[in-house]
Amino acid sequence: MMTLQRLIGENFMVPQTALWYLTDLAEFKGRQEMFTRQAPQRLKALREHAIVESAVSSNRIEGVNIDAGRVATVVFGRPLLRDRDEEEVRGYRDALNLIHQNGLDLPLDEECILNLHRMARGEIWDAGRYKDQDGDIIERYPDGRERVRFHTVPASGTPAAMSELLSLWQECLQDRKVHPLLAMVAFNLDFLCIHPFRDGNGRVSRLLMLLQCYQLGYDVGRFISLERLIEENKDRYYETLEASSQGWHEGAHDLWPYAHFLLYVLKTAYREFETRVGEVTEARGAKTETVQRMVESFDGDFTLGELQRACPAVSLDMVRLVLKEMKAAGRVECLGRGPGARWKKKR
Repeated sequence: MMTLQRLIGENFMVPQTALWYLTDLAEFKGRQEMFTRQAPQRLKALREHAIVESAVSSNRIEGVNIDAGRVATVVFGRPLLRDRDEEEVRGYRDALNLIHQNGLDLPLDEECILNLHRMARGEIWDAGRYKDQDGDIIERYPDGRERVRFHTVPASGTPAAMSELLSLWQECLQDRKVHPLLAMVAFNLDFLCIHPFRDGNGRVSRLLMLLQCYQLGYDVGRFISLERLIEENKDRYYETLEASSQGWHEGAHDLWPYAHFLLYVLKTAYREFETRVGEVTEARGAKTETVQRMVESFDGDFTLGELQRACPAVSLDMVRLVLKEMKAAGRVECLGRGPGARWKKKR
């Protein structure tokens, strides 16, 4: 909660790098609807692939691994699970499904967080319960050495710290004093510094980030695994987290290394999403059907430019050709002349 307190209470300067990320993400958010209207079979495949990658990567970051040959069975099937690792991957899958299906209706409160932890930890004995003993974040080296990476909030202070964090999050959303994405990354950092659970804090933090992105209108995590991108940059993840947590208890820490990392992950996810949807290879007939389907989806009239933006995987020349053919068939009519002319469907 120390980070959100500072964002709300201080006149802070947002670095130029963060502003660039926020601007780029606003543009991606503006385009996501037209991309999600394309190639439904491709999008279905992306959704299923993202669930597998997220369930496996988020657990693998924490050292939880399962047999590669069992991944699809554990995530999508209903087999008897072999061990604790498989139970935790399956539980994370269940938590992902809950967010994907009900994200907009899930209130981000203590009950939600405890429930996500309970699911992600595979219903282990202390799943869904705050830690009852103090526990610092320890880094262990291959040669057996250890060091304390961060002193977390004591167990006795955890419930109050979590209550304050959730209250500050709601204040950020209501007052709009802070950009919502900055509030989200601050919440994520504060959650990890509080470290409310004995184990599973990293996994719950990533589930909460996905949920918050949904509720803020950034839906890319439905199609591209944010957890996989974090795992691919795991060293940078831990480096920036440590850099931003130094001085956290005193409110003298630097949010921006970790904030820039999470914003980078979101931007990378959107770029990958647009590339993977835009590179769908379609035969001419499939592209014709795409344009025709988009024409039928318009409630009123439309311009050539609006139609082309709704079909980003189809070239402008192809859109023109399909419109010409539909006009010759008496299915549409042109209401003017030139590139800005409006078109409408004919009954």
